[in-house]
Amino acid sequence: QVQLVESGGGLAQAGGSLSLACVASGRTNNIYSMGWFRQAPGKEREFVASMSGFATGTYYSDSVKGRFTISRDNAKNAVYLQMDSLKFEDTAVYFCVALRRFRPVEAIKSTPDYWGQGTQVTVSS
Repeated sequence: QVQLVESGGGLAQAGGSLSLACVASGRTNNIYSMGWFRQAPGKEREFVASMSGFATGTYYSDSVKGRFTISRDNAKNAVYLQMDSLKFEDTAVYFCVALRRFRPVEAIKSTPDYWGQGTQVTVSS
């Protein structure tokens, strides 16, 4: 099994920045891609960004492209999300996700295998 623990988040003003971190533990050799989803109040969870182990498959949702940056530290089994130019509509609970090795990397955008507990990001307008 794989455990994902997020940190970071909190409160920021519109136009500001926040960063998130996620560290995987357990059977980390089972995972290849890591990324982030988010869920705003009253809305479904949505894909935000992901990166494969060697960054060959990096994806962003259109809503965050150009503002958010995902990065990985494979030695630490960690994934990060730098969020700049924050908007009120970025307010959500952000979940770290991971995809099992040997699955198509794009599958993380719809059916990740592992989920963290989530961390709150609140952007004030």
